[in-house]
Amino acid sequence: MSDFTDGFWPLYVAIISVVSILACGWLLWAAGKAKVNVQPAGDNTTGHVWDENLRELNNPLPLWWMWLFIITVVFALIYLVVFPGLGSFPGLLKWSTRGEHQQDVTRLRDQVAPIYAAFSAQPVEALARDPAALAIGERLFMNNCAQCHGSDARGSKSYPNLTNGNSAWLGERTAEHIVQTITNGRTGMMPPMGAAVGGDPEISELANYVLSLSGSPYNEVKAFSGKARFAVCAACHGVGGKGNKALGAPNLTDDYWLHGWGEAAIANIVKNGKTNVMPAQAPKLSAEQIHVVAAYVLSLSGNNAPAAPAAPAVSPGAATPAAAPASRTP
Repeated sequence: MSDFTDGFWPLYVAIISVVSILACGWLLWAAGKAKVNVQPAGDNTTGHVWDENLRELNNPLPLWWMWLFIITVVFALIYLVVFPGLGSFPGLLKWSTRGEHQQDVTRLRDQVAPIYAAFSAQPVEALARDPAALAIGERLFMNNCAQCHGSDARGSKSYPNLTNGNSAWLGERTAEHIVQTITNGRTGMMPPMGAAVGGDPEISELANYVLSLSGSPYNEVKAFSGKARFAVCAACHGVGGKGNKALGAPNLTDDYWLHGWGEAAIANIVKNGKTNVMPAQAPKLSAEQIHVVAAYVLSLSGNNAPAAPAAPAVSPGAATPAAAPASRTP
């Protein structure tokens, strides 16, 4: 009921609920008071006959049925007073599915707290080599991050690959950065640059120059003309197009394309811009859980491989370079 944005609807629901229950009570009372004319023959029938010889008797309702009906009406009234049901009235117990869920989450966190306590005392870099911590980190990743980054953590279009090397990350591949990204989320924005570059022909030239930076197939004539237009991009991506991790600007010289490869994909982002959002995970994961997930993410590219084989590589949907400017890198 808290989703209602108009005060009329909670009142409407409350009135309908109360009137329906009271109507049931009135129906019970009215049925008990109603009198049926007994036939002169005094045989206690109502005069209704079906199939030639089936006669309706004029007997009162069974007491057990009457009391069951009364109990049902009383229970309904008590329920609406104690629990939410009368429009926006929360009930005397203030119960809600959201509150019950939060209690379950709190209880579960209390149960697993001893497990994470042992991990929280160790730095993320050390946990990245601990098979036990990585196994737990993988399960957390599968439940909270795989929806975007994939069960193998390799991502997909517009969802960063967490298993590649440092050059493809939009941010620094450090424990501190990963924890911060998972905790607070990250927003990457490439502003629309179409007006600054020119019309479609000029944008096409710039797109071909960007393709040339990574050694991708490109039109040499267009790329030659587009080199001068890259000046509007160099402020973020650098003169050589190698990006800027401090700004989250992608490296345009590698072979990793986060938002799609080819002239059309690059031209579209140059013209219209791009915004990617990595949602904050702090509302869902505790600080201890994020600590373990960050270790798992850190281990994914192999630089911090565990001493013993750990569970399949998977990581929290965050630490990786979240959305980014331009049409490339994670």
